[in-house]
Amino acid sequence: MGGGKTLRRHTMTNPYALAADAVVTIHAVFVAFVIGGQAAILIGWVKRWNWTRHLVFRIAHLAAIGFVVLESWFDIPCSLTLLENRFRVLAGAEPYEISFIGYWLDRLLFYTAPAWAFTLIYSLFGALVVITFLAYPPRRLRHREAP
Repeated sequence: MGGGKTLRRHTMTNPYALAADAVVTIHAVFVAFVIGGQAAILIGWVKRWNWTRHLVFRIAHLAAIGFVVLESWFDIPCSLTLLENRFRVLAGAEPYEISFIGYWLDRLLFYTAPAWAFTLIYSLFGALVVITFLAYPPRRLRHREAP
């Protein structure tokens, strides 16, 4: 797990380190979209925000968590974690020994859990997204007609 320090040291001069940083940023944005998107949908439901019912947003959100859940159920390694680890190795750093989420939970919260716990969490969160999708369904937003 000491790869982060080595990677940071080489980031300015090593294109693979820069690529690893770009991938981890994309990964973090993806996670923020899934978690923050669900929070926004639930708040939007209460506050009656129209944008949280936008069909494209809701389908993208459902697809994002669906992808994560399926990867977890079928024990498929995350492609972003694999790509980041590949760039880390090419940059001369250590790859993650655990999943992206597991690594950052350990780094941020000093929390570790077995793989089945993450599968359960992803599945429960995915179920919440599906339930929300059905109970507060998306709509095609109509453009306002000009007078």
